Amino acid sequence: MKLGARIFKTGIAIALALFLATLLELPTPVFAGVAAIFAIQPSIYRSYLTLLDQVYGNLIGASIAVIFVLTLGPNYLTIGVAAILAIIIMLKLKLENTVPLTLVTLIIIMDSQSDDFLIFASLRFVTVLLGILSAFIVNMIFLPPKYETRLFQSIHSVSEDVIRWIRISIRHASDHSSVKEDIDKLTEKLTKVDQWYLFYKEERSYTKKQQYTKARKLVLYRQMIATSKKSLEVLRRLNRYENELRDLPEQFHMMVQERLESLASYHEQLYMKYVGKIRPEHSESSGPDAVLKRNEVMSIFVKEINLSTEVEEDEFSVYHLMHVLSALLDYEEHLEHLDLLIIAYHNYHSEEVDRDIENAI
Repeated sequence: MKLGARIFKTGIAIALALFLATLLELPTPVFAGVAAIFAIQPSIYRSYLTLLDQVYGNLIGASIAVIFVLTLGPNYLTIGVAAILAIIIMLKLKLENTVPLTLVTLIIIMDSQSDDFLIFASLRFVTVLLGILSAFIVNMIFLPPKYETRLFQSIHSVSEDVIRWIRISIRHASDHSSVKEDIDKLTEKLTKVDQWYLFYKEERSYTKKQQYTKARKLVLYRQMIATSKKSLEVLRRLNRYENELRDLPEQFHMMVQERLESLASYHEQLYMKYVGKIRPEHSESSGPDAVLKRNEVMSIFVKEINLSTEVEEDEFSVYHLMHVLSALLDYEEHLEHLDLLIIAYHNYHSEEVDRDIENAI
């Protein structure tokens, strides 16, 4: 586990819950601290949803506990049966995430040795709710997460690593096993990027302008992620077919190398364009020139296919080269679409780029 804001938030939420429970002279304040642990979430919106779910779940758990104690009495068997019933109800209501804290509430209420059972149960229920509320307050006030900044930084970081490996691989200077190992790591990083995207998507916007801007940003970031995945696919195929690429005719190999270098530079410039460090209208690798280069590459590729029919042993290399070229063309199309989205975004929201995002490059 990495040291991060959520760890500090958990500690502060526990301390706040214990302090408030002690201040209000609630019995057994430690239960408030335990509840705070379960209620900490990675985003404010999820913390809000958790607050509602935990309240519903603990009402169910407390109600079952009170009914079982008043009808069957508090003993080990009834606690077990009540726990089973609570779990079944929670699963039926699709509140499975709140099951652990609900069971904690149920057990601490049923483990009553007091004559005034209903008052005792109410106080313990309030203690648990206080812990949940403390976690929610801490999540809102203390170090509120900036998921957009983390999302952009993660996308940019992955893309930089992929582009670096593409430039090395096309020159056949990379170690095959090292590239393969890093591809697996980059795939895991892209999975984390998808999580950041989900967290950012869940953040609430409170004005029409914010909602409109965020809707455009979501489309833009989704395309950034898709483009990064396409660049990783290019790297994966360069690594898989490196021997076939090494045996290409020199002229064709140089053309593929130049095209990849051009696309890598294009990808880097798009991030700089998004943060405002390059003019929106600047597009070095798009437009008529890009179409000409694509046609040139494909013309030479067709020529190589025709030549391969005369030499049977070259057919295998040409077949696998098609996988590399298809990934390259797909990557290029995603870059061009991302370019159009960035230009459109700046036409409407030229002053909406966050300072932290601008400083990320």
